[in-house]
Amino acid sequence: MNITIWNKITYQEYLNYLKNLNNPKYQEFQKSICFTKYEILGIKIPLLRQIAKSIAKTNIIDFLNLCESNYYEEVLIEGLVIALLKDEEIFDQYFIKYLEKIDNWAICDTFCNSIKIVSKNPSKYFKIATKLTKSKQEFTCRVGLIMILNFFIKKEYLKSIYNILDSIVSNKYYINMAQAWLICELYINYEQETVNYLQSNRLNDFTQNKAISKIRDSYRVSQAQKDYLNTLKRV
Repeated sequence: MNITIWNKITYQEYLNYLKNLNNPKYQEFQKSICFTKYEILGIKIPLLRQIAKSIAKTNIIDFLNLCESNYYEEVLIEGLVIALLKDEEIFDQYFIKYLEKIDNWAICDTFCNSIKIVSKNPSKYFKIATKLTKSKQEFTCRVGLIMILNFFIKKEYLKSIYNILDSIVSNKYYINMAQAWLICELYINYEQETVNYLQSNRLNDFTQNKAISKIRDSYRVSQAQKDYLNTLKRV
């Protein structure tokens, strides 16, 4: 892709380029694991990242102001470009708008683990992530949890993270799965603190048991640890 100037014509050329990258076999695989309102073309993540990096070398703002929501890959590339933004004010502006487009776990998680700016102002972005976890929107809440998982599993945030996990009252699958994944990573890094949390919390039974299952699946956990964790499962 050799687009350097963004306007309605070049954006359509960009969409045509994406459509020409269609991989029917990968498209079917994606459809089987990712449930989204967007049409899936079937383009693998490494190539999408390459395209996003190429776009980031052009006028990013012009590109973002033209972005539509026709295809899954189109929306994902938009997120990857936003994740590369270095200016906080500009990132914040497009980040908030982008949340409305996230409707599946794959876009959510790929976007969150690609954000570059968090390290510049971690205190600010921890507060933002915390606020997002209070959302009733399934994937907005998940964004907050996955941001915490990617950037804030550190000693100074532990108490706050356990409180965040306890404050979430939801039976939505992708929220509960994100909670379980986060607890697993907390256990790997801070075993005793997380055991204490698993012994007494306000998680629903599904999330408690799924967190324990994820921890027990890890090769980083001994058999003795796995046996003890089993005793914390809820019937």
